[in-house]
Amino acid sequence: MKYKRIFLIVIDSVGVGELPDADKFDDIGSNTIGNLAKATGGVYLPTLQSFGYGNLTDILGVEPTQNPKSNVLKMAELSNGKDTLTGHWEIMGIRTEIPFKTFTDTGFPKELIDQLEKLSNRKIVGNKAASGTVILDELGPHQMATGDLIVYTSSDSVLQIAAHEDIIPLEELYEICHKARELTMQDKWRVGRIIARPYIGDAKNGFKRTPHRHDYALSPTSKTVLNYLDEAKYDVISVGKIKDIFNGSGITDHYSIDSNHDGMVKTIALTHKDFTGLAFINLVDFDAVYGHRRDPVGYKNAMEEFDRDLKTLLPMLNADDLLMITADHGNDPTYKGTDHTREYIPLFIYNQDLRGTNLPISDTFADISATIAENFKVNKTPYGKSLLKQLR
Repeated sequence: MKYKRIFLIVIDSVGVGELPDADKFDDIGSNTIGNLAKATGGVYLPTLQSFGYGNLTDILGVEPTQNPKSNVLKMAELSNGKDTLTGHWEIMGIRTEIPFKTFTDTGFPKELIDQLEKLSNRKIVGNKAASGTVILDELGPHQMATGDLIVYTSSDSVLQIAAHEDIIPLEELYEICHKARELTMQDKWRVGRIIARPYIGDAKNGFKRTPHRHDYALSPTSKTVLNYLDEAKYDVISVGKIKDIFNGSGITDHYSIDSNHDGMVKTIALTHKDFTGLAFINLVDFDAVYGHRRDPVGYKNAMEEFDRDLKTLLPMLNADDLLMITADHGNDPTYKGTDHTREYIPLFIYNQDLRGTNLPISDTFADISATIAENFKVNKTPYGKSLLKQLR
């Protein structure tokens, strides 16, 4: 074991340019970080610039560097998809060949809605692709008056159920979502995640989603490196929605967060914790708050906040800590529609004793899990090659 602790941070959806097969996903021209920088007059990321961010793609305001402080590279996606589960599962060593079902254009089938109404003993309204905040403005007053459930989807493979916490108790909402998960295990309705979306507020003062969101994901289709770490008695600490994405499989401890910044605060706190293994962090606001809502200014501000938090984190790392920063897909806030985008993802690998270098493009996100597996001397999945010996 070379490194006692590995901190793996997923800056959710921060892609670095279209993949060669982007035409198959209607994503030609997408480049999350590059396009948002152009749209906003440039982005200020001094810490990530020193890591070599500008070496991966053209980023207005972020210059390339001859001497990156991290080992920096781009990674291609081997799996067939561009969603949260597919990306994170591949990072941990799973290749997904059959994409998860989406119902973006049509809403969910009447048969599914009818069965969900029967199981929940409540009427359902919405049943369309929508922004989570917009649909609350539209249907929140109705939901408060009637007790109906607000069901909606997005361009991702999700079925989301929103309910006001004062109208439908959290326990009841969670139970309904659990029943929806069981219902959608059928192949014809097999979505990646059911998401409970509780909210508060009123029509006069506005509605606000609460931190009590809960995801009901499919379990991974095979073992991941998280499982192998757990079986070998290493710590596997989830920060943010990682636990939900893997349905708890292989996770030994978990910390919820309510924002990107809160996620970094909890990550910094973990540097003071004596553990041996992996801290796996997801910062979802880039994707959920800014990417899907096509808000390049908000996305830029979130990136600059992350860069400042990253600067705070670095001195807290020990000599035997390894930091890895990556993404799970793209979500170009300047692109048409509201969907994720099929892009390369970045990978920065940092340790205070490494001088840093540019590494070749990886052909799968699973190189991350293979690197972690080699460091801790545990089994790896059939996918990915370790980068450990390439680090400089």
